Amino acid sequence: MSNQMNGAEALVKMLDAQGVRHVFGLCGDTSLPFYDAMRGMDHGMTHVLTRDERSATYMADAYARVTGRPGVCEGPSGGGATYILPGLIEASESSYSVLAITSDISVGTYGKYPLTEVDQDALMRPLTKWNTVIKQAVHIPRMVRGAFRAMTTGRPGAAHLGLPYDIQYDPVDPADIWADPATHVFPAYRQGPEPGAAEAAVDAILSAKQPLIVCGGGVVISGAWEELARLAERLDIAVATSISGQGSLADSHPNMLGVVGSNGGTDETWEAMEAADLVVFMGIRAGSTTTARWEAPKPGTRIVHFDSDPMVIGANYPTEVGVVGDLRLSLAEVNAVLDKRGAGEVFGGAEAVAARKARKFDRFLELAESDEAPIRPERVIATLNRLLPPDATIVSDPGTSCPYMSAYYQQELPGRFFITNRAHGALGYSLSASLGAWYGRPASKTVALMGDGSFGFTAGELETVTRHRAPITFVVFSNANFGWIKASQMADKGARYYNVDFAPVDHAAVAAAYGVKSWRVEDPAELDKVMAEAIAHDGPTLVDIVVQPLEEAAAPVRRWMG
Repeated sequence: MSNQMNGAEALVKMLDAQGVRHVFGLCGDTSLPFYDAMRGMDHGMTHVLTRDERSATYMADAYARVTGRPGVCEGPSGGGATYILPGLIEASESSYSVLAITSDISVGTYGKYPLTEVDQDALMRPLTKWNTVIKQAVHIPRMVRGAFRAMTTGRPGAAHLGLPYDIQYDPVDPADIWADPATHVFPAYRQGPEPGAAEAAVDAILSAKQPLIVCGGGVVISGAWEELARLAERLDIAVATSISGQGSLADSHPNMLGVVGSNGGTDETWEAMEAADLVVFMGIRAGSTTTARWEAPKPGTRIVHFDSDPMVIGANYPTEVGVVGDLRLSLAEVNAVLDKRGAGEVFGGAEAVAARKARKFDRFLELAESDEAPIRPERVIATLNRLLPPDATIVSDPGTSCPYMSAYYQQELPGRFFITNRAHGALGYSLSASLGAWYGRPASKTVALMGDGSFGFTAGELETVTRHRAPITFVVFSNANFGWIKASQMADKGARYYNVDFAPVDHAAVAAAYGVKSWRVEDPAELDKVMAEAIAHDGPTLVDIVVQPLEEAAAPVRRWMG
């Protein structure tokens, strides 16, 4: 048996073989063999100990978003398995590859009411693309390969492996330790469109008078921005995005209109959505937010839809042409068709985009230059626009900061430089996810934005950030309430506020207790100086900004603007 390894060791060797370099997780009784294997074996992985399993999954999610490699998180049985769930549903719905490994009770104790028993297979099934609780140690290598194959191919998503305690000690043949290098990254095994689909899409687009391209996260996941830029420029078509689609083109690109829809969209961008006679959806599900609950495109608008998932084609709109395939391959085929035809600029999109953006930012600057207190959120965004380097990575919670960033932040590079958990919108995401983003892209300045409601969810991870000396800048928008809900009660319930306010907290003092260099800003005149110092500091920093409450603000959220 000297040439054998046990199940825990086989798992470590398989993760190493799959190209994993970071694992985010939290220790527990059922994980003892796995931790011992991680400690004792020769591998190239860094284990990042977190303070909450939710945080571990969020870190793995953001890591996957910036690297294009599967993020890996782990946690123990029972409560650990239940805590790891929120990040899995977010990754699956957002089409990012995240593997969760949860150790479990021993197979030999099934049905005997052991401590922390829960049916992990049933628990994880609705939230993942691929899921199993391994019953025999000899299955570990093939199940790890299966998880990576499922996570990275087709539409990427989350996977789960349950690892019972006793099989971590059982023998595994080292000869079965191998991995497919193609599944080290996603999307893997990209598939192109069927013959004729690109031609049909080109025919439809060229027959329109005022087409609009609307991009979702699929464009960024696929890395299709160069092909998209080539298409947009040669036909001079306006390009809009969902929140998840930010980065499909740089915001400075002449054809980039910005975010459309009910969150982060503005009147100016919505006008373009309503005016289009043909909408080209790309890597997007055309769900409730981007379409303002399907308010536009209006019935009768022609639809061309590109996506790697055939299930989204025609789900919400009658579709004239569906192009199913990887976005980069599909757009390359479209450009090849246009190369043969010699089609040139025809639609005047850049001129229309420039006019709409000029109006949008004129209104924005009026608020961004305000010296009023509490500080206007627009002023915070304008400060970040001025001070952050072009390759900064921004992670935002879905609350107060998200609509402002989506509407007004000017990302200077294409790609995934703005991250927010838009699929399910759980609070507490950005504080922890930012550490995963930093580990994935350490040369980029990482900034995490959140409301004070979100801060309270995962403040304990400030210890993790300090322990790893990560130079992340945290920005807290403080208004002492759950602002999104309070603004919704204002708009939808006649300002009948109920149970949405909490006591003000000095978040700078809390951060300082964790060893984070911090400031509290109430005077708008101090904001630039403090933010510049926080961004430049070689270590974790936090800026607690007392901002205008959302229910009093002009946030770019359609249903609040009446």
